[in-house]
Amino acid sequence: MRSLFLKIFLSFWLANALFVVLAILVTVAMRPTRQISAVEALQPKFLNEAVEAYQSGGVDKLREYLRNLRDSQHIRAVLFNEHGNLVGHSVPLWFSEVANGHGHTVDTLFGRLNPRNQMLKLSLNTPDGHRYTLVTELPPGQGAVFGPNGVPGLGMLISVLSSGLVCYILARYLTSPIVRLRKATQKLASGDLSARAGGVTTRAHDEVSQLVRDFDLMAEQIENLVRAQSRLLKDISHELRSPLARLTVALELARQRSAPEVGPVLDRISLESNRMNELIGSLMTIARLESGAGSLRKVPLQLEEVVDEVARDAAFEAQARRCSVEAEIHDELPVLGDPALLHSAIENVVRNATRYTQEGTTVKIHAARVRASTGEEALIGVTDAGPGVPEDSLERIFRPFYRIDDARVRSTGGVGLGLAITEQAIRLHGGSVKASNLPEGGLSVEIRLPVEHVEAPRNRPAPVTTAPQ
Repeated sequence: MRSLFLKIFLSFWLANALFVVLAILVTVAMRPTRQISAVEALQPKFLNEAVEAYQSGGVDKLREYLRNLRDSQHIRAVLFNEHGNLVGHSVPLWFSEVANGHGHTVDTLFGRLNPRNQMLKLSLNTPDGHRYTLVTELPPGQGAVFGPNGVPGLGMLISVLSSGLVCYILARYLTSPIVRLRKATQKLASGDLSARAGGVTTRAHDEVSQLVRDFDLMAEQIENLVRAQSRLLKDISHELRSPLARLTVALELARQRSAPEVGPVLDRISLESNRMNELIGSLMTIARLESGAGSLRKVPLQLEEVVDEVARDAAFEAQARRCSVEAEIHDELPVLGDPALLHSAIENVVRNATRYTQEGTTVKIHAARVRASTGEEALIGVTDAGPGVPEDSLERIFRPFYRIDDARVRSTGGVGLGLAITEQAIRLHGGSVKASNLPEGGLSVEIRLPVEHVEAPRNRPAPVTTAPQ
């Protein structure tokens, strides 16, 4: 059992039910009923009369007496001597077992707990040297623990069910804060910084309630820190945009008034200005993603169309390095997400592949619908023929500003934010992204998103295969 609630509920219920049943059984077993006491008091009389009937009239007289006893007292009895029963015909096995001392009688603890054989036994030695034993069977249900004079089965059932109800309420009371804490933890991990586990029980002072309060304080502090960081990034990005815009205007004026030999310097300034502008845009995107899933604008869309569009744009840009981009789209991939954000996430991976693949090679994009343990998923795989990534950096490349080689990144103009944007965007859409090295060389990046069966406009172009020129 993996559920703490079931563990607490079943263990408490089993313990309480066991205690109730044992207490009732022992109490009743140790308390003789009136029926047993009455039969025990009459047992010597029945034995003497049965022996006298046998000695005076033989088996026939004995049978008549025992028949009268059964009709008048509702008691079934059999007389035995040292050689066996004296009624002249076979009797049930349990009568013989009790007469021979192998069975338990109702005046013992084990005999009281046996609902089938409710027997009494009494022996008598006569002056002529014979030993007679009268075995008496009580009327049906009179001596049994679960009979009319014992514990009623309905009463025991009510006791067990009542204890189960009490244990259920207690187990629910003990585990409900933990369930709320787990749900709040999942929401917090998925990006919902407003998640809290507080409830009615947080007013209590037990350990679990204190843990819930501490979690809420921690979540509030994390939310405040993340919001402050996000606000700082937004403010810095916004404040940098204005001087960059003025720098662009000044750069164009300087280009018009400067001599031709100054052109390369101005081109370099323009390049760095554009890189700074892209960096600011990436920072604002990161800040928006860190604010949580609430900032997303999710609509139904066909992901294969996004993949196709990204592949066409990447194929056009890759011609500068004599590379090609091949896209194989096998299925329709309906998802629910932010179109611009998903486009940017896939584009970052594809552009990263075209940037680092060897010149004259092909970047391959594979899109298909696959089965997973949680349901159907849209799988987008991007492979290149580049140098790959060190094994210890496969997870780190999705961190903001992480660089494997500073010189390599400077040569490509990257700042380490593209894959970080991809990872956060895919995660906020309930998906995952993973990178691995190919055995033949190169890097493979897999993006997985849950498939949503929603209606979305379809305008899917043919798959792309662009050869180098």
